[in-house]
Amino acid sequence: MIAIRVVAVLGFAILGLSSPASALNDLVFRVSGDEDLTDNLRNASLLVAAEAEDVTDPQELLAAARADYGRLIGALYNQGHYAGVINILVDGTEATQISPLTRLGAIDRIEVMVEPGPAYDFSRADIAPLAEGTELPEGFAIGQTARSPVVADAAAAAVSGWRDVGNAKAEIGDQRVVAQHGQNTLAVDIDVVPGPRVTFGDLILNGGDAVRPERLRAIAGLPTGEVFSPAELQQSADRLRRTQVFSSVALIESETLGPNNQMDITAQLATQRPRRIGFGAELSSVDGTTLSAYWLHRNLLGGAERFRVDGEVAGLGGATGGIDYSLRARFQRPATFSPNNTFFIDTELSHLEEPDFTSDTAALGFGIERRVNDQITISYGLAYRYSNVRDDAGERNYSLLTAPLSATYDTREQPLDAKRGFYVDVTATPFLGLNEESGDGGRLTFDARSYLSFGAEDRFTVAARVQGGSIVGADLRDVPNDYRFYSGGGGTVRGQEYQALDIELDGVESGGASFLGLQAELRAGLTDSIGVVAFADFGIVGRDSFPGSDSDSHSGAGLGLRYLTPIGPIRLDVATPISGPGNPSGYEIYVGIGQAF
Repeated sequence: MIAIRVVAVLGFAILGLSSPASALNDLVFRVSGDEDLTDNLRNASLLVAAEAEDVTDPQELLAAARADYGRLIGALYNQGHYAGVINILVDGTEATQISPLTRLGAIDRIEVMVEPGPAYDFSRADIAPLAEGTELPEGFAIGQTARSPVVADAAAAAVSGWRDVGNAKAEIGDQRVVAQHGQNTLAVDIDVVPGPRVTFGDLILNGGDAVRPERLRAIAGLPTGEVFSPAELQQSADRLRRTQVFSSVALIESETLGPNNQMDITAQLATQRPRRIGFGAELSSVDGTTLSAYWLHRNLLGGAERFRVDGEVAGLGGATGGIDYSLRARFQRPATFSPNNTFFIDTELSHLEEPDFTSDTAALGFGIERRVNDQITISYGLAYRYSNVRDDAGERNYSLLTAPLSATYDTREQPLDAKRGFYVDVTATPFLGLNEESGDGGRLTFDARSYLSFGAEDRFTVAARVQGGSIVGADLRDVPNDYRFYSGGGGTVRGQEYQALDIELDGVESGGASFLGLQAELRAGLTDSIGVVAFADFGIVGRDSFPGSDSDSHSGAGLGLRYLTPIGPIRLDVATPISGPGNPSGYEIYVGIGQAF
């Protein structure tokens, strides 16, 4: 058995009934051991916390002193010390000798003295039976320090191993944990009761009445009749959460098994309000002000269908040529053909007044977005797109049938303020011209980002981005101007004017057939809410499908300030051009929410 000695000083103190002191005058905390152990014990102590909070009530201090025996014992066990000696003296009297009902007067001094004793090692570390593939903690082995959390982790790993292969009711059976004080060792022998292999039963719905039951079951995609899997259960819960119809989702396993070891699952659902509106704003000294708003319904037809309308007006007060505006609508139906599929319909009307052209566009498309796993999403579909474009070369109408295909890989933990991970998005859009002014070909784009943090509390972050695109198979004249590539502005090269870099096509300024952009940032946190950023951007635009040595390029650099808020960092960047055609000069200012990338 495990034993620890809590030493109480014999004798009783005569406790006066004077009025309480204003605060504890003196707390002495002594530990014989290394600094890390002392820190762990102090962090566990209620008396240390009470002193920091200036607790004044003597009864509260006595209660904290009596509770500290158990807390300090637990802290010693956590570090593998099973023969410690703890004394807690309240004005010279052991706290265990003072009745909690005693009415105390002033407490002048409390002394906490801990002799941790030696750290114990495992002399035996057995847990069985184990499911195939179970990985126990590395520290659960003979000769390793016998920390109590390692024992708990080993037991949890054994149970999880059985659950992973379908034994949903696996549990810990007999446990024999003996501290051998003469040898300073701990012998652990744990029996695991795997239980039967279980299959999924019915999904029982509790709440969520706003969504039709058959749709809830289709969205959850619980594989009834298949072998139980914690991962499958988690995926079902995640699918229900991603609809955003519910404020809370919990899938609860039945305590008892049904016939043939089937286990029903109860879905506890709480529905939130279906409608939502939102607003946004972004400011650039060149691009001007962008205002946006949206309206959202999360359960349009009673089957968790999502319908969102977005409106945007850009270029207000800017120097980019004029005011742009757009209206977009998107309808999504989860669990279409598969629980991991979302069917969508997109429509868009837009008017663009860019430096080199003006266009009016209408588009309508549909497709499937498939969530492969937590990191990978793919999307494919068909769309029709019509554009009327006016530039210095005249007016043209483009009519295209497109088949966009995209894939996204995202391991960022916070997309608006990523500190580690990767983001890669690749889109290929084959298009077929439906009139004489439109060509056949394809448009390829990619966006890759990487983040690495270091320093205390990840105060420093290095962020890098590579983006680009290419038009293949079609003459540039037969492609809508907004399909072509430009560089310059907040999304590509800060410090350069919006769409400052392009090519000359038949004597007319035009976007290119290819683009490559590089961006790098060093982010540093000055305080918990304020950070600074240094950045440099580079862009190149080519007249062919791949930028060549004769392609023009430009660059910019600058400094930024970040103020962290619950919805993401507020961004202020000031950038100046470094190189590029025309000897650019001056500076640009960008304001928004979230990091630049």
